[in-house]
Amino acid sequence: MEIPSKYEPNRVEERWYSYWESQDFFTSTPDDREPYTIVIPPPNVTGVLHMGHMLNNTIQDVLIRKARLQGKNACWVPGMDHASIATEAKVVAKLKAEGIDKATLSREDFLKHAWDWTNEYGGVILKQLRKLGCSCDWKRTKFTMDDDMSASVIKVFVDLYKKGLIYRGYRMVNWDPEAKTTLSDEEVIYEERNGLLYYLAYEIEGSDEKVTIATTRPETILGDTAICINPNDERYAHLKGKKAIVPISGRVIPIIEDEYVDMEFGTGCLKVTPAHDENDKNLGDKHNLEVIDIFNEDASLNSFGLHYQGKDRFVVRKEIAKELEEKGFLVKTEQHVNKVGTSERTKAVIEPRLSDQWFLKMEDLSKPALEAVMESGDVKLFPDKFKNTYRHWMENIRDWNISRQLWWGQQIPAYFYGDGKEDFVVAETAEEAVQLAKQASGNTALTLADLKQDPDVLDTWFSSWLWPISVFGGILEPENEEIKYYYPTNDLVTGPDILFFWVARMIVAGYEFRDTRPFENVYLTGLVRDKQRRKMSKSLGNSPDALKLIEQFGADGVRVGLLLSSAAGNDLLFDEALCQQGSNFANKIWNGFRLVKGWEIADIPQPEAARVGIDWYKARYQQVLVEIEDHFSKYRISDALMAIYKLIWDDYSSWLLEIVKPAYQQPIDQKTFDEVLGILEDNLKLLHPFMPFLTEEVWQHIAERDAKEALCVAAWPTKETFDTNIVEEFAFATEVIAGIRTIRKDKNIPNKEVLELSILNQSGTSESMNAIIQKLGNIESIATVDASVEGALTFRVKSNEYFIPISGAIDVEAEKEKIQQELEYTKGFLKSVQKKLSNERFVNNAPEKVVEIERKKAADAEAKIETLEKSLANLG
Repeated sequence: MEIPSKYEPNRVEERWYSYWESQDFFTSTPDDREPYTIVIPPPNVTGVLHMGHMLNNTIQDVLIRKARLQGKNACWVPGMDHASIATEAKVVAKLKAEGIDKATLSREDFLKHAWDWTNEYGGVILKQLRKLGCSCDWKRTKFTMDDDMSASVIKVFVDLYKKGLIYRGYRMVNWDPEAKTTLSDEEVIYEERNGLLYYLAYEIEGSDEKVTIATTRPETILGDTAICINPNDERYAHLKGKKAIVPISGRVIPIIEDEYVDMEFGTGCLKVTPAHDENDKNLGDKHNLEVIDIFNEDASLNSFGLHYQGKDRFVVRKEIAKELEEKGFLVKTEQHVNKVGTSERTKAVIEPRLSDQWFLKMEDLSKPALEAVMESGDVKLFPDKFKNTYRHWMENIRDWNISRQLWWGQQIPAYFYGDGKEDFVVAETAEEAVQLAKQASGNTALTLADLKQDPDVLDTWFSSWLWPISVFGGILEPENEEIKYYYPTNDLVTGPDILFFWVARMIVAGYEFRDTRPFENVYLTGLVRDKQRRKMSKSLGNSPDALKLIEQFGADGVRVGLLLSSAAGNDLLFDEALCQQGSNFANKIWNGFRLVKGWEIADIPQPEAARVGIDWYKARYQQVLVEIEDHFSKYRISDALMAIYKLIWDDYSSWLLEIVKPAYQQPIDQKTFDEVLGILEDNLKLLHPFMPFLTEEVWQHIAERDAKEALCVAAWPTKETFDTNIVEEFAFATEVIAGIRTIRKDKNIPNKEVLELSILNQSGTSESMNAIIQKLGNIESIATVDASVEGALTFRVKSNEYFIPISGAIDVEAEKEKIQQELEYTKGFLKSVQKKLSNERFVNNAPEKVVEIERKKAADAEAKIETLEKSLANLG
């Protein structure tokens, strides 16, 4: 097979991916091997590949490919989340562009549009993951709206309802006026924003007196139903039992007393708006206050908004403030920093709203999940710094609002048969609901037509919390072969931003429905930021096009670029230069392979340098293999890659290939050639999980192979005992070689000029490395001497002193002058360091590490002075 002169990712990537798929290398079915399972964090069906996806899925692919090489039955389940809020918003926007209002459609017609949109645009990201090299079992692709997945969700809802864990309640909820649905507490992001504190004057009925109240939301006065004072506040004792008049509306409201009021905040008086604040709602319930909701579902004002009806809340805020000022009700305004809740999905400002919703009791359900992470360690977080965050969330968990006012999703299986709020039954099927309704109502004549199903759907997270179970059919068929084989899964790779949304809830579900953990390890990646530490976003324009990066640098280059600087839990400062580094690495490996393949082979003995070099590299390889396995066990994926990177770039390319490379226009012996290719194959096995395309391309060029003999399914290297001495001796030898090369460079001695080397006081290394030193230093002979060699250049490596006779190759007088100048400088430097060390105040007060550094400087300077003085003496 002809080897191209350049490695061109665009030429090989699609070909090898198609080959892997055609051979079913990614397909998994239960067998007698050890399973290794990952379920993908399902991206939104609306999603396209971005840098966060690239990082997250590269890490998953590294883990799954390594497991496959280790002979495990590797199963990576891909899929998508139906993303109720995001997808419905996309469909509504598309319909609006076509002149269609969702409100004019039936549920059935809208869902047809939603499915059409999903079929046309959904799944783009899964196709893009192939470009990245992700080795998912595509035959297992799941969608949270698949029939069996939806059936699992409904079955779980009914089960939890029967256990008394799901209930329906009229509560204050987080309302997203853009998506027109409620959100759970966890889907609300609080931001500090600058605003105003408005001081408003309320008239006291039947008097000229006014009371001043501070509020951040003047528009909500139209929903006021009381003013509250603290019964212990003497300033307002005379107002007890009186009534106040709401500005603009003129409504008369009672003045109530409650110790809830903070006498120190604002004016010590509180306006009570039960429909628009949870604390106000609690006060309203306690004091039997009227509840007036002034907002429509889109947060425009309704008929209670008087002449502001139909206007947006923020428009009204400005206009009503102006009206209040004109009519003398606005006393003053002050700058005020307020925490504002926003929707995690739409970024809209959340409105507290009273609504009938479905809730899941979480307090008892969460206990096994808390214990699994914080006490037993059944589930491990990497890095474990997130355990405190996890503990805080789980110990302060609130009931989960699981209903959403949307049509796209699993419709809640509650069926109403009467006019009362409690006249409903919960069932998996409509047919079963009819039978239950007959029993509950006592009306045996009831038919399906008499029942009305709750129009709301379940929170998307209520389907994805079952993901590791439902993808293997474990809800509908709890004892099926696949769930018993693949569950619990091994590793989960995701971002810390969904540690509670998804990870914690999956752990809860695992213990509730399978009585065991859903996964053993959770690897939490950091966020991908730009080099200015800004979070990547479309609005900032700092998020590169993922596919264009792959096109420019190759998938392997991008994977390496992402991983080299992405320690678990730490944000990655992304720079395209990192991808260039990955691309350069690919080229280095390709060019090294072409170099080896280009050597002529002859039936000649193996040189001693090659033999020793190969023995050293095999030992070094085993040493690095231990390091790599240790990194993987601690989920230090970037450290594992860096260890492989250095092994191949430094030890293999820079040292081994130079050691075994035949002289110019000379052949290489067969034994060395074969061993070097074997070593290259072992290198490729280590690198394959990180750079699958490049490594497969080189692997297939090394030798003609059967269709099933892909690197993708080769065997991971086995750990063997190795000689640490040879590794240490080689490291010493490299310092000797560096010393020789430094002298050549400093003295302008050409590399082709053969030199001699003498060693005084040889220790720390044996003669086993002499052949390598001779070859790489172009040394004719190495001798051991008992005394300094006159007329020679010298250098030191630890306690050894080395001499290279100059043989007239340099200007002796010029060299002596140069050494003399360096000697004088070094003596002056030593003197300054010794002066610092003789200062008792410095030695006693400076940190121990600082003092130690100064002592080392002095020792190094003394050793250098000794060497320079000997060099001068040798030169005569």
